[in-house]
Amino acid sequence: MKTLLLIDDEPRMLELLTLYLEPSFHCIARSSVRDALEYLEEHHIDLVLLDIMMPDMDGWQVCQEIRKFWDVPVIMLTAKGEQADIIKGLNLGADDYILKPFDEEELLARIQAVLRRTKAEEIVINFEGLCLNKESFESSFHQKMISLTPKEFSMLALFLDYQNKVFSREHLINTVWGYNVAIEDRTIDSHVRNLRDKLRKSGFPVDDYLQTVWGIGYKWHKSGDKKVLE
Repeated sequence: MKTLLLIDDEPRMLELLTLYLEPSFHCIARSSVRDALEYLEEHHIDLVLLDIMMPDMDGWQVCQEIRKFWDVPVIMLTAKGEQADIIKGLNLGADDYILKPFDEEELLARIQAVLRRTKAEEIVINFEGLCLNKESFESSFHQKMISLTPKEFSMLALFLDYQNKVFSREHLINTVWGYNVAIEDRTIDSHVRNLRDKLRKSGFPVDDYLQTVWGIGYKWHKSGDKKVLE
């Protein structure tokens, strides 16, 4: 079941959205922008449903913040229906824009449509000549195949899906191996080392991107202008 993050400062609206959507999705409701962004840092979310008119940070600012670190699709849900507002939201990275009051069936249909588009786009990941096909589990650099183990492939796909996000070793264990699995931190380090070696041998400049964050874990630096410090 897909997981949606609902962000709205009105508890009643969060209750209604959860009531409408829970039969089809797993819903995480947050009335605080800070709490919502912290949740995004630690959990996988398939889509964000975002209100615009909020006291601490408006939805446009939140959308910009999300786009800095995550590729998760965002649907803005708001009473601000002027064309300029809609254009602003889409230009800031929103995938769709739904006006309040909304029709329940239309809301569900639009969410499903965005998720379908996202799924089609996510089958193949391309980055600076590096290509990962999630359907065939094949990886290559400039059409030269790279032989990765399933865990190495999953780890690389995770890094590329969430560029600039710092992953703790615990988070990598839970995401790649699964919860309640007895894996030590050095196993993660060993897999990262092997992944780097294979990417280097393929000719990909992995040291420009896959960075060690000391005391925490690893991140894939999006711009590639910093070196890994090891």
